[in-house]
Amino acid sequence: MTEALRTSSTAAQGNHLPGSGDISAKGLKGGQLGLLAVVVLGISTIAPAYTLTSALGPTVNEAGLQLPVIFLIGFIPMILVSLAYRELNADSPDSGTTFTWVSKAFGPWVGWMGGWGLLAANIIVLSNLAGVAVDFFYLFLSQLTGSPELADLADNKALNVLTCLVFVALAVWVSYRGLHTTKVVQYGLVGFQLLVLGLFVAMAFANWSTSETAIPFSWEWFDVTRIETFGQVAAGISLSIFVYWGWDVCLTVNEETANGKKTAGVAGTLTAVIVLAIYLLVSIATMMFAGVGDTGNGLNNAENHENIFTALASPIMGPFAILMSLAVLSSSAASLQSTFMSPSRSLLAMAHYGALPEPFSRVSRKFATPGFATIAAGVMSAGFYAVMHVVSENVLNDTILALGLMICFYYGLTALACAWYFRHSLFTSVRHFVLRLLCPVLGGVGLFVVFFQTAADSLAPEFGSGSEVFGVGLVFILGVGILALGAVFMLIMARVRPGFFRGETLRKDTPALVVPE
Repeated sequence: MTEALRTSSTAAQGNHLPGSGDISAKGLKGGQLGLLAVVVLGISTIAPAYTLTSALGPTVNEAGLQLPVIFLIGFIPMILVSLAYRELNADSPDSGTTFTWVSKAFGPWVGWMGGWGLLAANIIVLSNLAGVAVDFFYLFLSQLTGSPELADLADNKALNVLTCLVFVALAVWVSYRGLHTTKVVQYGLVGFQLLVLGLFVAMAFANWSTSETAIPFSWEWFDVTRIETFGQVAAGISLSIFVYWGWDVCLTVNEETANGKKTAGVAGTLTAVIVLAIYLLVSIATMMFAGVGDTGNGLNNAENHENIFTALASPIMGPFAILMSLAVLSSSAASLQSTFMSPSRSLLAMAHYGALPEPFSRVSRKFATPGFATIAAGVMSAGFYAVMHVVSENVLNDTILALGLMICFYYGLTALACAWYFRHSLFTSVRHFVLRLLCPVLGGVGLFVVFFQTAADSLAPEFGSGSEVFGVGLVFILGVGILALGAVFMLIMARVRPGFFRGETLRKDTPALVVPE
């Protein structure tokens, strides 16, 4: 495989993208994706079927009947941050996204931590995606063959981890082969999961009154004042942020997109809006049919939390329930593959600018993909899943909560970087004031408030699954502990690769007062 790799950083030295300061190309092939393809990749990475089956239960547990309004509140910082991403991308289209932009705004040290936050979030979610894929793979085999005992194979830890490794290896293989193979796979998988979700919603609305736990629709579900404490709001928003997360992959492929300065930013915002509509429809239909009780089909039944669609597919869809199992399997598998694009390209960019060891900057000669970085991301995610499966009794819930911390950290940091980076042009027009100052600051501050509130709450062992390490909650260990680990690695890299940290490879730039529209 090594002969198929080459070092792109030397070849790209001095190959600056027009109008992008010291941003430089990395050997990736441009013009491979259009708007539709990028939006499909964004929806695939978010994975509506997968995220809903993992997050509906924990979110209802925090927000109760206010589930729809929590999804709306969680969407607000997402759309505000997406606008900040779009402004930064229009100025400096770079596959490093958060790492590159925060480095240009706040300098290399803060930028490195932003990049670490993005990488950590992706590694965590890749392991989570693999876990859901394993569960639904054996559930699908059980439903297909009529053998209930096959579904129990997912509880065998050794077999579970082995199956996870197979899924990760397949996803790495597709990702390594490039965006053409990825597009072919994603169009089919994303289209199928959206069709099945539409069928699920239609049947839930049609049959909701036949369920013993059914409740009628109420506009009070959109009343945030009915949530008792701010901690519940923060936890609910943190979980809802998880279900929106992934649209930024649209920006990660900006160097490989036709007219990447514009198309990537528009695709990110459009993806977030489409996913909001899907979530509101599914959450309302599910609540009407199942209710929020803690028995039977109720969404607050602890036995249903880990995989809501496993519990509700049969009561709602009857003989078509197998389609939902296949939809969640295809959703998690599709997202597992498309999500690899983000950490692999972030690792590529960090190494390209000298913030990580040189091998991560190698690009496949045949497929023009970050070959070494893609394989490395696969190894890290599989290893993380194996460790988490041993130490946590509820691996999905704990990783989702920890992931919310990571997302709030690097999204919030990127949003604030937008306001600071464009500080000299903020008051040159109403548009710049709104899109470069108001929206980014509101979104960034909001996310950091949620970050600190959730971090404080997660210190308690009872937060999440109840797993702990020396009396400290596992969610806190995962979320804050991994960020602290990043700081340690950063200090090591500063000694090994000092050029980046001296500002020699990626400068803090001040853009023009008015960037051409």
